[in-house]
Amino acid sequence: MASAGHLAIDGLTAGYGPVTALHEVSVPARAGRITAVLGANGAGKTTLLRAVSGLVRPRAGTVSLDGTDLTGAGAERIARAGISHVPEGRGVITELTVAENLRLGAMLGARRGAGQSLERIYTLFPPLAQRRGKEAHTLSGGERQMLVIGRALLTRPAVLLLDEPSLGLAPRVVAQIFGLLRDLVESEALTVLLVEQNARGALSVADLGVVLNLGRVVAVDDARALAGDAALRHAYLGF
Repeated sequence: MASAGHLAIDGLTAGYGPVTALHEVSVPARAGRITAVLGANGAGKTTLLRAVSGLVRPRAGTVSLDGTDLTGAGAERIARAGISHVPEGRGVITELTVAENLRLGAMLGARRGAGQSLERIYTLFPPLAQRRGKEAHTLSGGERQMLVIGRALLTRPAVLLLDEPSLGLAPRVVAQIFGLLRDLVESEALTVLLVEQNARGALSVADLGVVLNLGRVVAVDDARALAGDAALRHAYLGF
């Protein structure tokens, strides 16, 4: 992987038409760490990732990677800078095989001069190696999640943005995905911004937690401290 980057999100305001979904949100996504962004539906979590990755243009505030200002840049430029976004919904191309889906990520990595090897991805995700010749529509939900993460890793990102990777997965598979993220951060020095409604699982692997409510930051703390704050958990995280 590329060496981890420091993602700085400061005072970000963004929305859709007349609706403001984020209000002056600041998130410290530290290099080589997992930052979990938590909150209920409508808290602004997905909008935050979309604003960082260039899919939504911020109305105010800044986004920078290792001191380089990327505020308002297009999605392609941001991806080339080293920020890879895995949106909710496990967006594989179902008509292509596992290997063909992965080669799409490898092509972008090669254009950046930073490609990761397919064999490395197969080592990280053994189920993908076993099914490399199968069309993606034959994969289970967990295997599809592995595929989109693997494809993103092939771009050799400094920062990985993950939107609800546990959505619709069995608890055993969720534990496997979260465990892999922890291993990647520790072994590859990857920076991860993890958006999740599964607050308990996310905090179990994150270093830092950020809680959003109605588009505003209501708490930022060490993940273990947030997990131990019963009042905050009950008010905003549902556990």
